Amino acid sequence: MKTIATIALSAALLAPAGANPARYESVRQEVRQAIARGNQWLKTQQKPEGHWDDGQLPAVTALALNATVRDPNIDRSKPLPEHIEKGFTWLLAQQKEDGGIYNRGLSVYNTATAVTALMAAGREDFHPAVVKARNHLIKNQWDIGTPGETDNPNDGGIGYGSSNEHTDLSNTVLAIEALALSQKVVEDGNFGEQPELNWQAAITFLNRCQNLKETNDQEWVSEDPQNKGGFIYSPFESKAGEMETPDGRVALRSYGSMSYAGLLSMIYAKLSPDDPRVKAVKEWLGRNYTLEENPGMGAQGLFYYYHTMSKALTAAGVDQLALEEGGKADWRGQLAVKLLTQQREDGSWVNDNGRWMESNPVLVTAFTVLALEHIYDSIPK
Repeated sequence: MKTIATIALSAALLAPAGANPARYESVRQEVRQAIARGNQWLKTQQKPEGHWDDGQLPAVTALALNATVRDPNIDRSKPLPEHIEKGFTWLLAQQKEDGGIYNRGLSVYNTATAVTALMAAGREDFHPAVVKARNHLIKNQWDIGTPGETDNPNDGGIGYGSSNEHTDLSNTVLAIEALALSQKVVEDGNFGEQPELNWQAAITFLNRCQNLKETNDQEWVSEDPQNKGGFIYSPFESKAGEMETPDGRVALRSYGSMSYAGLLSMIYAKLSPDDPRVKAVKEWLGRNYTLEENPGMGAQGLFYYYHTMSKALTAAGVDQLALEEGGKADWRGQLAVKLLTQQREDGSWVNDNGRWMESNPVLVTAFTVLALEHIYDSIPK
């Protein structure tokens, strides 16, 4: 249900920009309050041991911690709140001898998410753990064909862990993000010489997840406008399914959340905004821009979609997303209103569609608070 404040905010954002030059001030105020309410709800869900949920997936705890330490309402000149210190203490205690931060497997997913949270805290005393975790992520990059060659479609990508049977863009973007955000920790030489991700191989893997014939050597690539430029889950699979091309081939459908993940990955891999691959995915995102669904997936993974959208467009420096036929989307304001109107009375969010754990309000609330924080941080001053 929309509050009076949110209705007023919606009206302000729908007004022409020239008629309301301070329109984003309302966004900032409403978003800041929603972040505070979301993080307060998350605090009530923390377990006495310091983790969230049952502790089997440290990534859930890491997401909650990340949401809290990025909160603009926190005074960063003071020590972190006690419950957050307790959360980080628990998270660090889950680090294994191989450097991974995990419990029930899925070592890459959990470790990458943990590194991102540890870096968001801005604490130098976390750096030794970060360095060990970086090594774990780098060791999980695949090279299963001829050593040093990307002759297997999995090569260059990263999966859930070394025992997993495939790589995928979902885990690869998390690992790339964690490594990029923590790069400065190993650049000062305090930890000696450190291994590095094979970034060129990673880019080749990204190419093989994008529907773009110029750079993707896989047979399923589609030039259809519905797919061209967008991304899929892996070089072998799209969660959005398949389609038959006019020449009788089977193409894999591009979809929303992975296309934003692809854009974010390319940014962290330092591809230029003028790179044809970056331009192509932005064009796909513009053609398929919507906040009503995860394009190609409906309500499945919807809040992951919102979260990844906010990260990718912020990292890309996109102020207004260019749409098909010349229009532009004020994605910050529109996404803010969408998320604000879905916040429940207790401050949480949840997806009615439970695929990929989105029936879990802790996970979804952390995703949403982080999305709002990206919006807040990217609003033009």
